[in-house]
Amino acid sequence: MAARKQKQRRMSAQVVEDEDYQLRYEVVAGIDVAKESAVVCVRMPPAAGRKHRTSHLQAVPAMVPAIGELAAELKAAGVQMVSMEATSDYWRVWFAVLEEAGLAVQLVSSSQARNLPGRPKTDKEDARWIARLTEMGMLRSSFVPPPEIRALRVYTRHIWDLTADRTRYWQRLEKLLEDALCKLTSVVSRLAGHQTARAVIEAMIAGERDPRALAALGQGRMRNDRLPALAEALSGMRFGPQHAHAAASLLRAIDLLEAELRDLQERVTAHLAAIPASWGVDADGVTGPAAGRAGDAAVLAAADRLDEIPGLGREAAAALIAEIGLDMSRFPTPQALVSWAGLTPTARQSGPVKGRGKKGRGNTYAKRIAVLAAYAAANTDTFLGERFRRLAVRPGGGGRKKAGCAVGRSILVIVWHLLNDPAARYRDLGPDWHATHTDRSRKARNARRQLEALGYDVIITLREDAA
Repeated sequence: MAARKQKQRRMSAQVVEDEDYQLRYEVVAGIDVAKESAVVCVRMPPAAGRKHRTSHLQAVPAMVPAIGELAAELKAAGVQMVSMEATSDYWRVWFAVLEEAGLAVQLVSSSQARNLPGRPKTDKEDARWIARLTEMGMLRSSFVPPPEIRALRVYTRHIWDLTADRTRYWQRLEKLLEDALCKLTSVVSRLAGHQTARAVIEAMIAGERDPRALAALGQGRMRNDRLPALAEALSGMRFGPQHAHAAASLLRAIDLLEAELRDLQERVTAHLAAIPASWGVDADGVTGPAAGRAGDAAVLAAADRLDEIPGLGREAAAALIAEIGLDMSRFPTPQALVSWAGLTPTARQSGPVKGRGKKGRGNTYAKRIAVLAAYAAANTDTFLGERFRRLAVRPGGGGRKKAGCAVGRSILVIVWHLLNDPAARYRDLGPDWHATHTDRSRKARNARRQLEALGYDVIITLREDAA
């Protein structure tokens, strides 16, 4: 214990510029949101002849007309800031109506606006507590994108949901084939998008049961190399009328979802092109929805800029823009964007002990896009691909999962710079960047120490051709 105390050194004095928590706003409102109604607390300056500030409390139904009347009352009272807790999706109607009325509205995390232990827990007390924290400037506003980005987000998130539904239908179809003793998925790599698998299933639905006739429907490499294996996988199956009916139903649902997804992608492209902040500038200085698409453009369109990042295609770029927006002033640094996406471990330190912080939940959609892009970049001969491979094989490094998070963080940093400076372009450092920037003297010292520990005398000289 004494030895441990001796190791603890006195930390040098550090000056940290803090925020001003002394009554930032004179008139504020705090809203405790529920599904059917909310309690609104308006904090006012002291009345004439009094010393203490006053709180005006009222319950307001969660209906657009009632919230519109409340907005008019708050504007008449001179409210400078309205704060509300992020409660499920119930906050959206309050935020949208108050924002449209011209009020300054901020959404705060429940972890910041939560009432202190030991205090009474009622809706009125919660609204008062939110208002008091607001007037002192002790709440940090959550990122809520502007209306045009929120509309784009509806499209892109609906694409995520329908894609997941389509995947589930393909999985049900695979289970159905297994129930019919059909081992088609043991021969074909996948059912989704596989021409041979689709042709075989449709023929089975139509009544064909001969394994050789079904195998003859093979296309591409399957027809040239694996027809005997395909015929064997289809031999002995028990594909009855019930399986045919269920398979036809699943294929119809899949086709419907694919048509909906194509329509949604077209809507995403059109909606993004209608946002002026996403436009590019051609080489001749012309801007507009169709500008900035050529390689020699002065400023590339936002989606085209992100499309140059390995692993991040145009569809993923549009989905990422729908999550983080186009205005990077909401994220003062790239690290702030990474932290908001939930890819930065939290700091956990008490005295000399530093714990291993966990990554926050963050924005699950932005995190998912970045990590999936990292896995896609892992198969490319680029800087990001080499970085992924180096981290994945590092001893004790956590394998592909941690490599995906690390490269996902790098992708978000690149995205921040590309959106923060529209004239910037992505430039790949190359897969040999790590090798060419290795500290050779340090590696040589480490190797010499390891050999000396084994009892060898080592003299290191640098070859002329390696100088």
